[in-house]
Amino acid sequence: MSFISYLINGLSLGSVYAIIALGYTMVYGIAKMLNFAHGDIIMVGAYIALMSMTQAGLPPFAAVLVAVVGCTALGVLIERIAYKPLRNASSSLAVLITAIGVSYLLQNLALLIFGANTQTFSSVIKWKGITLADGALSISGVTIVTIVVCIIIMAVLVTFVQKSKPGQAMRAVSEDKGAAQLMGINVNGTIALTFAIGSALAAIAGVLLCSAYPSLTPYTGAMPGIKAFVAAVFGGIGSIQGAFIGGLLLGIIEILGRAYISSQMADALVFAVLIIVLLVKPTGILGKQIQEKV
Repeated sequence: MSFISYLINGLSLGSVYAIIALGYTMVYGIAKMLNFAHGDIIMVGAYIALMSMTQAGLPPFAAVLVAVVGCTALGVLIERIAYKPLRNASSSLAVLITAIGVSYLLQNLALLIFGANTQTFSSVIKWKGITLADGALSISGVTIVTIVVCIIIMAVLVTFVQKSKPGQAMRAVSEDKGAAQLMGINVNGTIALTFAIGSALAAIAGVLLCSAYPSLTPYTGAMPGIKAFVAAVFGGIGSIQGAFIGGLLLGIIEILGRAYISSQMADALVFAVLIIVLLVKPTGILGKQIQEKV
């Protein structure tokens, strides 16, 4: 039963990575940029939820909604102030450096406001979970809810992108911004919507992550953000389904690596697997080779 337990925990952690990776892959797929501040929005969302519960006395569900709204507004603000002026920059390096700068800005603002001490996060999920196989296998409520929420988000996001008018506009902007603008699509609004959705997902991921691992610091989102980026690349960055699969696989690999190899080597194993996958299939699991005209 221990292997099944590890596998379920891996799916739970992988679901968090998948939710974060969906934000990465949407922004990259449409705006063609890597938002390395995405991981720190996870941290901001968790702090907003925590303060909403402890200081404002809001119930958990309302606290999550406040975190989602707050991170959505923050994502749009970051895109408008930091990234939009650099959208037509001659070098993508300028956007990358700006993203790293925004990441450090959010971390240091959190240090100034909340301090460096670790805070205990009160889980928003009060359900204790279920016990199977006559008590041999126990699955926590946080684990079950995290996996279910990830599946629902994945299904809603795919349906939104494929069926809705804003989703079709996103696909058009992803293909060719200039042509989309000529067809009457609001490119700026579409990119802002993408950042809003990605940041909202980051808030949900932050709450779920801190509910499973109940500690919070200004650096909480840094490593999960990097691993979620790895998951997005692993699955094929730009592909929603690829981000989902990549996140789940990454979580399973990490948990099994901790259990059967070494807890100290688990992170190294994750990145080693990524290197091997990219050597075999550089575009990732579901990524597509794009032919560029010269």
